Amino acid sequence: MHDFCLTIPYGLVLMVGGITSMGGGLSAGFLLLLSGFVSLKAFQKRRNSYLSMILETGCALTLTWVMGQRYIQTSKIMPTGIVAAISALMAAFYLYKIATGGNRIPSKAE
Repeated sequence: MHDFCLTIPYGLVLMVGGITSMGGGLSAGFLLLLSGFVSLKAFQKRRNSYLSMILETGCALTLTWVMGQRYIQTSKIMPTGIVAAISALMAAFYLYKIATGGNRIPSKAE
């Protein structure tokens, strides 16, 4: 699965949640959407966008840390626990993609 397939919906969820908090969720969601679209455009050109994968991973790890700390302090599942869990899953996905060399770009012969 390509990173932009999950990054764009992940960014949208963060932006929608960020509208209510008017803070980090909106900016993180925007960064993830931008990164997802850059990755999509690179894929359409049969290339990898390692800059996008690094930005996506950094956003997900940062959100995992910040929201995890906030969850530990408040014990509120909604929204901090859920965002921390989703961000941890996305961070694991991005780290896997980086470890395996990014998106597999099919050759023109395939």
